[in-house]
Amino acid sequence: MGDDTSAIQNRINAAGAAGGGVVKLVAGTYIINGKLRMANNVKLQGEGPGTVLKAGPKFLSTKGPSGGYPIVTTNRATNTTITNLTADHSGNTLPASVNMSGRLDEYVVDIRGGSNNLVDGVHVRNPFTYSIVAVGTTKFCVKNSTTIVATSGKYNQLDGIHVLDSSFGDVIRNIIDQRVGTDGDDGLVAHTINGTTHDIDYIGNKVRGGHRGSSMQLAVGNHSIYNVKIADNEFYGAPYGIRTGYYDDGTGAVNGVTLSGNYIHDLEVGHIFFDDGSYDAIHIGDFDGHGPITNVVATNNRACAAGNIYIAPGTGNINQNNTIQTGTC
Repeated sequence: MGDDTSAIQNRINAAGAAGGGVVKLVAGTYIINGKLRMANNVKLQGEGPGTVLKAGPKFLSTKGPSGGYPIVTTNRATNTTITNLTADHSGNTLPASVNMSGRLDEYVVDIRGGSNNLVDGVHVRNPFTYSIVAVGTTKFCVKNSTTIVATSGKYNQLDGIHVLDSSFGDVIRNIIDQRVGTDGDDGLVAHTINGTTHDIDYIGNKVRGGHRGSSMQLAVGNHSIYNVKIADNEFYGAPYGIRTGYYDDGTGAVNGVTLSGNYIHDLEVGHIFFDDGSYDAIHIGDFDGHGPITNVVATNNRACAAGNIYIAPGTGNINQNNTIQTGTC
């Protein structure tokens, strides 16, 4: 089995050195044992799902620039596009493990630093880490893409599309399914660790969160999440709906979050649970949170077989014109 990493990387580097360009990959399977790194003003373009970048048998022998295992990373480049291809992480066959060093340091499709980066029509399969992640970046877009987690009993923390310490981004019209197997975690995430996450729109996505997670989580550390729009999405099949989570006694605020037109339905029990066995379609606040919850507006959402819609008390918070339905959806 060959290795196509160098050939593709050389084409990316040449396009970048020329000031930008398009690297076209025809349909077929390309074996990736290294870690592809984008360059400024370069588009990596396949012919659709049949263009497969597949982690090869030696994929675990090298790490990416931030110490993890990406198929492709923007690596602080600007004005990049990754489009019309499949990224197969081979997590179903590689001897990766939950405690493997660096597993959660980089991600299958890794939008890292830089700005003006687009992921469009990318299909992630067999991940052993988060599937598509924007970390420490601004002015990004993830659209028309899909993720599937099909493994069971091998991994944890397999999120779908995860936005960390990033700003001014769009996550739109994606199909996320983290629950074909039992290893999947949150479907969508807005997360803070070393900086704020703000001005992000999650619109028009169809999301089945994983057995181990939620449909969508606002994951709060000591930095704030603010100016986030969650609208016109369908969430289903996870143990929980849209919720806040707090880490390392985080004191970050949640402010200016709008939830509207979402349909949350048919939540199903899984790995996570609460002492009273409950779950909610939307639950913002509590969960041992220490930061303020303000200007959170939940309107015109529909919950069916998914519990209630709850917003913690706080300045400017609104919970109205939502529909709660029990029984068969």
